[in-house]
Amino acid sequence: MQPFRTVTGIAAPLLRANIDTDMIIPVQRLVGASRDGLGPYGFERFRYLADGSDNPEFPLNRKAFRTAPILLAGENFGCGSSREGAVWTLMGMGLRCVIAPSFGDIFHNNCFQNGLLPVRLPEALIRRIAEAVEASPGNARVTVDLERQEVITPWGEAVPFAVDARKKQAMLEGLDEIALTKQRAEEIAAWQARDRAARPWAWDSVS
Repeated sequence: MQPFRTVTGIAAPLLRANIDTDMIIPVQRLVGASRDGLGPYGFERFRYLADGSDNPEFPLNRKAFRTAPILLAGENFGCGSSREGAVWTLMGMGLRCVIAPSFGDIFHNNCFQNGLLPVRLPEALIRRIAEAVEASPGNARVTVDLERQEVITPWGEAVPFAVDARKKQAMLEGLDEIALTKQRAEEIAAWQARDRAARPWAWDSVS
């Protein structure tokens, strides 16, 4: 997993509430697809017109926002099904952070397993950031600093955000749960040896 420390750039506004994981990536696009090839299908139903051309009304199709590393979202972002492909899709679009008032619980956890930082901020503040970005598209910058747990707004205000300490450290080091478990391989092996000695009958069928 790619570590996350800080990101600075344009924040693309997509403030619609209740964007679910199927809106982010239709389930049929996950069949036979690799996790690295999902970006072009992100927000497909909104992003493209019937003829396959870009929808000019979709915010992320605007030139200023096409390469934005930060997404400003509405409440309950990533609700719906548990598909991890939604996070892969957003990262395939070049996003490293989503700022929203609230997230779907499973989506929120999946973000930390893949290096996409979910940040909760008040809706009013997110809308104010979006207004600043819209007023100066391509120029207004937002910084998200995980080490300091701060979002630096386009007008220079440092806004703190909360994050679980364990998840924060894992993101800083680029470790998902499997990698964190492997860090304790010696402890696990020692426990297995003790348990095998104490309860050999429980290990008879274990290779």
